[in-house]
Parts: sequence; C-alpha cells; structure tokens
Amino acid sequence: MLTIAHFSDIHLGQEHHGDGGKRARRRAEQVMAYLDALPGRLDAVLVTGDLADHGLPAEYAQVAEVLASRHRVLICPGNHDSRAAYREGLLGEAPADGPVNRLHRLPGADVLMLDSSIPGRSDGLLDDGTLAWLDAELSGGRTDLPALVAFHHPPVVLHAPTVDGIRQFGEARLAAVLRRHPRVAALLCGHSHTAAATTFAGLPLLVAPGVVSTVTLPCEGGRGIDFTHPPMFAFHVLAGDGGLTTHYRAVPRG
Repeated sequence: MLTIAHFSDIHLGQEHHGDGGKRARRRAEQVMAYLDALPGRLDAVLVTGDLADHGLPAEYAQVAEVLASRHRVLICPGNHDSRAAYREGLLGEAPADGPVNRLHRLPGADVLMLDSSIPGRSDGLLDDGTLAWLDAELSGGRTDLPALVAFHHPPVVLHAPTVDGIRQFGEARLAAVLRRHPRVAALLCGHSHTAAATTFAGLPLLVAPGVVSTVTLPCEGGRGIDFTHPPMFAFHVLAGDGGLTTHYRAVPRG
C-alpha cells in the first residue's frame, strides 16, 4: 500500500495586496510543514503544476526551498511555469523549451508526470510527443504494477466557469492511450484550485485543491475565487490491487 500527498498551484511569487509574494509562500510552507510533521512517512508528495507565478528564476529558487522535504517530492509544470527556468532551477538541467515529462518508480507503483502546458497560453494540451512517451512508458517496464498519471490541466469540464474555458483540450487522444493500458489506476491533476473528483476515460480523475486560493462555484456567489479558504491537500492511498482511496484535508493554522 502506498500513501501519497497531492496538492497543486502554490504560485510562489504571486502578490496579494502588495505583499511581495509572502502570503503565497507562507501558505505553501504551511502545507509542507504539516506533511513533514506527520508521524509516518509518505511514499511521495505530488505537486501538479503552477509552482511559480511568473516563471522567474528567483521564484524557482523559492520553490526549491519550500518543497525541500524528508519525503520524496514529484513535480510537473503548469501554465504559469516556464519550461526553461523550471528545468534549470528545479531539475538542474540545461534550459530547454520541450515538454517536461518524467517517470518515477515508487515501491509498488509507477507515477508518470506529464507536461500539459502550452507556452504562452493558459489552456492545456498533451502534445503528440508526450502522448507517445506515455504510451511507451506504460507499455514497458513494470507492467504488472499499477500506474498513476498526473498533469496540470483537467481534461474535463468541472462546472467551474472560472477555469473550464482553460482546461486541457484534445482529450480524446489521451483517452485513446489510457484505454490501451488497464494498469492505470487513476489520473491526478490541479489547475482548477478546487478539490474535485470525477471520471475520465472510465478512470478516477482526482483534482488537487489549490494552495494559494480556492475557485468557487456559481452557487457560492462572489467573483469565483476566494483567498480566505484554508490551504488543502489530498492523501491518495493506493492498494496493491490498484484500488485508490482519497482523503482531502484542510491544513490547520499553525
């Protein structure tokens, strides 16, 4: 059995009423402090994109500091991230503009982190090269083990007008790949700044809460985004047979 913590959209560098990004950093640190103080060990912490708010090198220096943990941390880019600066600041690689896709082998499961960002745009797409890479990685290696597929943009409408227009498009291509690989247990994403659960291609699609803010539904009124809700994250518990259970947590004030 694996236990994975999952959150998204920390947006380090985002100013709130001229605070120089201090609020965004404080909220991300609050989540990481909670996870690092757990009496048990997590198999991984997943952060599904929008790590920086403007994609600046100084923001990625902050991301590296804030996400440093006793737990293994797995990341992927979002639409606010810059691939070149992300690679250089977080992966120690030479700057490059191609998609950032990574396979992580955990004890008992594979986690595939995909880059759904489109440089210069807010909506998302898994390009042909990324989908070919996903297909190949799911076909090779430890095919007897379950796999989790993670990316930033949800490939479905979540009935949240603030973000539905900038979701992941071209989703039928992703669905076709997933249907070839029954070992995929679930899809994990962010971008929508709201804890949500639905299905895609017959699989659970679990959306991580946004740490920096919360997107609200029309029935809640307001302007569609709330900065007063507490930061949240999810615990995903993956059983050996591939069954997944998710628990959402609001982080108490320290």
